Amino acid sequence: MTGERRVERPGERPLAEAEPPPLRAGWVASAMNGALVTGDVSRTLASVSIDTRTLAPGDLFVAIRGERFDGAQFAAAAIDAGAAGVVVPRGWWTAAAGANARGAASPDPSVPRSGGGPPAVIEVDDTTAALQALARAIRRDSGAKVVAITGSAGKTTTKEATSELLSTRYRVIRNRGNFNNHIGLPLSLVELRRRPEIAVVELGMNHAGEISTLVRIAEPEVRVWTNVGDAHVGFFASVDAIADAKAEIFEGARPSDLLVANADDARIEARLPAFAGRVSTFGIERDADIRAATVADRGIDGTNARVTTPRGAVQVSTSLVGRGNLENLLAAIGVAIEFDVPLEDIAAASARLRPASHRGEIVRLHGGVTVIDDSYNANPTATKAALDVLASSPAARRIAVIGEMLELGDQSAELHAMVGRAAARAGLDLLLTVGGRPAGALADAAVAAGMNASHVRHLATSEDAADAAAASVGAGDLVLVKGSRGIRTDRVVDRLKTAWGG
Repeated sequence: MTGERRVERPGERPLAEAEPPPLRAGWVASAMNGALVTGDVSRTLASVSIDTRTLAPGDLFVAIRGERFDGAQFAAAAIDAGAAGVVVPRGWWTAAAGANARGAASPDPSVPRSGGGPPAVIEVDDTTAALQALARAIRRDSGAKVVAITGSAGKTTTKEATSELLSTRYRVIRNRGNFNNHIGLPLSLVELRRRPEIAVVELGMNHAGEISTLVRIAEPEVRVWTNVGDAHVGFFASVDAIADAKAEIFEGARPSDLLVANADDARIEARLPAFAGRVSTFGIERDADIRAATVADRGIDGTNARVTTPRGAVQVSTSLVGRGNLENLLAAIGVAIEFDVPLEDIAAASARLRPASHRGEIVRLHGGVTVIDDSYNANPTATKAALDVLASSPAARRIAVIGEMLELGDQSAELHAMVGRAAARAGLDLLLTVGGRPAGALADAAVAAGMNASHVRHLATSEDAADAAAASVGAGDLVLVKGSRGIRTDRVVDRLKTAWGG
């Protein structure tokens, strides 16, 4: 897959600033297999929204039915707020028009609200499926190549690294934050109207069948599988079942499609023969197409590695910490090689990489206090890897604040205990655990594995842990903060920033 270097033309606006072409109501209705029951087929729609709180005048509002709300209840409010169109279940317009005729408090969809004529009302059988169909139609119409990334850990870091490496040569978009599910991915793909050359997206899941749905929407030419771990194991019978669900990224592959896969992960390697396209592997421990042949860990300062590729070898230095992040970077290099990014550009872009917010950020505070802010999310595999980084980094004292790891099901207590034993091996000076009984099991296992009981504390909430950390941390200490989002260990980071002038 090759491409010529893109040259910016005088006066041309960058991709992020360019106004995307508007959608037309008739085209949208056709893409969704819906019916335009009122409004003009040429009615322009600026963008797509599923939330009346952020909807802008001229947008198309898609009334998604969720577990706790039904978007159709807000369609009238969307029209009042200036929506140029709404996508609603079949029969909604008839009901709304009838309510208006009866004098009920319901807007008349035939009355212009945002300029350009009456709003378009598109009725469909299933509004979520309609949004997905629209995203797939925009994706096909865009002419862009799509890179889709899945894995138990490192998806966002791999997405960001891949995007940065590709951006040295191409116009690239990526999905925002964790817009990686059956609703977030379609909303991200709508941005392909901006006509990038490549879109880099991550695919998330916590149940079987979800990756399959996302692959059908994105139709990627390049697929990346970072690893298989115990994240969300509470929803699966085993880690092998997780691997089978992740392997749904193989579905619909054409012979020309590429899979960039982790050669160090035995579960991935065992499933590679089932992929119908081409395969490029990456790794550290085993032979791979993209391999870190010589690695120098620099603790919280990052990693240096000599990376061998089919195009030759390149010396790479990155501030991303830990072997896990090095593997994420190797995956990104595998994609960049496929798109003919020169090795010197790969090396330069790798040196500029910085972690995403709360995903391994190094926060340097007054008094020589340093925080590894990995508070965005956690699973046992990633937490043990973070403890390895902590153990390998020099500091006056090494402290870990570890929040409960959620969605681990019946295995939760044992998996937390496994992390507790890893914490003891890391030689910590202080361990604070946060959350319910599983976090308590982590603390107990650390003591049973040899940590001094006076150096281990279990706290019920992140607010309690924040107070304890602020009272315990001293000059020159290195503090790892990690936990599932629901535990809110980011509050510990915020408290330390306040206490130590961050």
